[in-house]
Amino acid sequence: MIGFIGSVFSPYYAWANAKAPANPENHCAMNIVLYQPRGGRWAMTERRADKLSRSGQHLQIGNSVMRWENGQLIAEIDEISVPVPRRIRGRLTLTPLAIHTTQFPLDGAARHRWQPIAPIARVDVEFQNPKIFWRGNAYFDSNDGDAPLTSDFIRWHWSRANDHMATTIFYNTKRRDGTCLVLGLQAKAGGQLENVALPPEQPLPDTVWRVARSAHSDAGYKPMVLKTLEDAPFYNRAIIRTQAGGKIYNAVHESLDLDRFDKPWVKLLLPFRMPRI
Repeated sequence: MIGFIGSVFSPYYAWANAKAPANPENHCAMNIVLYQPRGGRWAMTERRADKLSRSGQHLQIGNSVMRWENGQLIAEIDEISVPVPRRIRGRLTLTPLAIHTTQFPLDGAARHRWQPIAPIARVDVEFQNPKIFWRGNAYFDSNDGDAPLTSDFIRWHWSRANDHMATTIFYNTKRRDGTCLVLGLQAKAGGQLENVALPPEQPLPDTVWRVARSAHSDAGYKPMVLKTLEDAPFYNRAIIRTQAGGKIYNAVHESLDLDRFDKPWVKLLLPFRMPRI
C-alpha cells in the first residue's frame, strides 16, 4: 500500500509538469495491491485535489484513508481494481516496534529524501473484498521530494529483508550527476537503527521488459529471483533470495529505470493501470 501526493509515476502529472509547474495535490492516488495465488488485485486510481484530505495524523484520498491512532497506523481501503473492475475493501492495522525520525537525502542537493519510519513492525490484514485475513511482519517508510525523480536519477534498486528481530535494507541509486549512493541499514526490534556493510553488487536476470536488475550479496553467493510480483516497462518488484553477512534472506526487491519511465511510449501505456477520475 502506498499513498501518493504528486504521484511520481503518474503520466498525467508528468504531462501537466511539462507545460508548467503542476499542483501535486491534483495528482493523488492510493495504491493497493493484493498478491494471491490466484486472482490478485491492483488499484491505483488518480484523483484531484478535491478528493484529498490530510493532516499530520491522517491521509484520505477518495474513499480510502490512513490514520495514526493510539500509536498504530490504521488504513481503511475502499478501491476498485483495474483492469478488471472488482472492489478492494478492507482494513490494515500496522503496529510499529519503533518509530524512526531520521531522513536520508538520496541526492547531493537533498531534493529527494527517504525516511524508514517503521522498518520493523507487525500488521493485521482483514479484507471483505476479497475475503482474506492474515497477520505477519510489516514495513513502513516515506519518500518526499522537490523535483521529478527523472531529473536526478537514472535508476535504483532497493531491497528489504525482515524477521521478528531485525529488518535489513539495501538502497543503491545511480544519479544523473554520475555519482552513486549506497546505503546499508539494519533496524532492530529494540529500536536501534545501525549502518551495516553492503556486500558486493551482483546481477539478477533482466525482467521480461529488459529492465536491468542487481542485488547486494556475499561474494560467492549468487542471488536469485524466487517470484516476480510486478513487471512493468520501467519497474519490477520481486521476492529474491540473497546472502549478507553469512545469513541467507528472502527479501522484497525493487528495480526502477527512470530513463525508461521517461519514454513517451511508456507513459501512454500507464493509464491502463492508473486511471484518473
